[in-house]
Amino acid sequence: MSFRKVVRQSKFRHVFGQPVKNDQCYEDIRVSRVTWDSTFCAVNPKFLAVIVEASGGGAFLVLPLSKTGRIDKAYPTVCGHTGPVLDIDWCPHNDEVIASSSEDCTVMVWQIPENGLTSPLTEPVVVLEGHTKRVGIIAWHPTARNVLLSAGCDNVVLIWNVGTAEELYRLDSLHPDLIYNVSWNRNGSLFCSACKDKSVRIIDPRRGTLMAEREKAHEGARPMRAIFLADGKVFTTGFSRMSERQLALWDPGVRRFCLA
Repeated sequence: MSFRKVVRQSKFRHVFGQPVKNDQCYEDIRVSRVTWDSTFCAVNPKFLAVIVEASGGGAFLVLPLSKTGRIDKAYPTVCGHTGPVLDIDWCPHNDEVIASSSEDCTVMVWQIPENGLTSPLTEPVVVLEGHTKRVGIIAWHPTARNVLLSAGCDNVVLIWNVGTAEELYRLDSLHPDLIYNVSWNRNGSLFCSACKDKSVRIIDPRRGTLMAEREKAHEGARPMRAIFLADGKVFTTGFSRMSERQLALWDPGVRRFCLA
């Protein structure tokens, strides 16, 4: 007589996490409440950046990783935008350079002092202006220096030369609706995007062409995300028609973008 196992076997069944102590956390940070689907933070080997509440414009904190504990409300911020900050991203080639995008339709690039901020930083190194609506997504190129991608609520993707503040490429006809997120592949030759029309696209920015598209990657109406993995596959998160969370792994090279 065989008995059916009631408990599903899992190697994580007896693994328990232990919360870190308060003095190893960052406390009293007034994280932004702006209505935008963003992580509101970014980290690199030296600094932690967090988008915070600000009156009369947008701002974000930049904290040395060692500065844990309670953060003083008067701690200096990066505060050059005239509208709320929506996204921030550290440059992968310089740990003291960070980009920010805002509701004021601009992208700004900032040089953070080596030891962190001692006074408010209001003057960016570069201001990038090209979008007609708020800019909610920015992503540095993973291999090329001074190349930055931005995507706005005008459904336009721009590739910038940050050194000269010039547009390298403008992609304004590939997304018919709001862009949820963008992710470069490992060498920066392609990027994938998730759009409100429920499609995931792979785009060659240099040619301005659509390389692959998966319609209705997730059939739910709620926002979805897509990222490139190191092996070239695309990982997505989204929702079903019944608002159940879904994860999916796609292979763009098999039968025009099929489940891996």
